[in-house]
Amino acid sequence: MRCVIFDLDGTLADTSRDLLAAANGCFRDLGHGDILDHTRDAGTALRGGRAMLRAGFDRLGLGEPVELIDAQYPALLAHYDREVHVHTTLYPGAMDAVAQLRADGFIVGICTNKPEGLAEKLMQSLGVRDEFAALLGADTLPIRKPDPEHLFETCRRAGGDPSRAILVGDTETDHKTARAAGAASVLVTFGPGKQAVEAMQPDALLHNYADLPAIAARLLA
Repeated sequence: MRCVIFDLDGTLADTSRDLLAAANGCFRDLGHGDILDHTRDAGTALRGGRAMLRAGFDRLGLGEPVELIDAQYPALLAHYDREVHVHTTLYPGAMDAVAQLRADGFIVGICTNKPEGLAEKLMQSLGVRDEFAALLGADTLPIRKPDPEHLFETCRRAGGDPSRAILVGDTETDHKTARAAGAASVLVTFGPGKQAVEAMQPDALLHNYADLPAIAARLLA
């Protein structure tokens, strides 16, 4: 069956404020206060925990201390686990599009570089986990995006055909994953990286979730 696989952070949901709060929790623990803010750092947040820690330590004049980042990463995950859904919201129309895709006969799943347990907890908290046939996180397999096997296995576990897949994402990592897998790349433009995704020239740009079912039908005709 045809499948539409979604990234999570920055694609299905805006998780940036809760992610930044978790990173700032680490900086407060170290005596620095809140170093990151949403206006400047929303895009960094959607690139993951280590990206936020790198940005914060660099802003403190510490460069990119690998050992310190590695030491603080578990603490960041713990902060995030405690408050995974305080400010996070699904993007407008996302679940309407998922419902229409399912009605049109598509399999839908999630392939994210967020740790699986946190992704599961977030989707359950948002009340939409059961709408997706499979969810694979960064630690589900020995590999992760942009390795195409992450996408292939998500399709397989969802019950779809990996050779008839679309990956909907918001970053270069998602685009590279789709290209490596021979899948169609659809990138959203409503996140903080709009200009960057346009420059990647994916198979389709998604400005509004209402357009996704028609895009999927066209790309997987």
